[in-house]
Amino acid sequence: MDTPTLAVFKLASCDGCQLTVLDCEDELLALAGRVRIAHFLEASSAVRPGPYDVTLVEGSITTPADAERIRQIRAESKVLVAIGACATAGGIQALRNFGDVAEFASVVYARPDYIDTLATSTAIADHVPVDFELRGCPIDRRQLLEVLTAFLAGRKPDLPDTSVCTECKRRGLTCVLVADGTPCLGPVTHAGCGALCPAYRRGCFGCFGPMASPNVAALVPRLRAAGMSEDEVGRVFRTFNAASGGWSS
Repeated sequence: MDTPTLAVFKLASCDGCQLTVLDCEDELLALAGRVRIAHFLEASSAVRPGPYDVTLVEGSITTPADAERIRQIRAESKVLVAIGACATAGGIQALRNFGDVAEFASVVYARPDYIDTLATSTAIADHVPVDFELRGCPIDRRQLLEVLTAFLAGRKPDLPDTSVCTECKRRGLTCVLVADGTPCLGPVTHAGCGALCPAYRRGCFGCFGPMASPNVAALVPRLRAAGMSEDEVGRVFRTFNAASGGWSS
């Protein structure tokens, strides 16, 4: 039986999710004994051509070249996993979606006619079929290992589909919104981080994106009561997952 191949690609992103892969360290070494890492430029310049059994892609689509490249990657991949907020929702660079990219380029660049970019930053799933999406900015290493193990074993990944609030409860954390009046997006944010920010008495910033069917309308009055202005409420939903349609549910 042939050894399964793993590929990791980057589009428009900061490399944080790829670094999470490298941070797995011991687990990655064990994984390397079961799979052939065929393409991962963050780790090695040695590259093998596709097709690939499992491909992880970090980053959003921001240029015509990105759009063409993701189609090529999809064609070479049996399983395609989008990793991180950029790949699953367009990332923080999707703030361009709410402005005029041509105007930005004219202000920033001496020769904006040299800039070949799209007017929007979009998720990979907006361009090609995606087999699984791994949320976060960056992704959680435990979830990453679960996804890789699951696909190599031929089963569905077992990941939570609830809110960060459930993770707070499981950890026995006091609710920062109720107890401290700290603005928090935990009630509408997808679980997966282990309630990292609330564990340090900080409100959730929503880096894992909206949970399934988030009740944003019920949360907004609580955010106002916690002292947030209308502008601040609007801005808090325009960060890591600015272009995600789930926040407007």
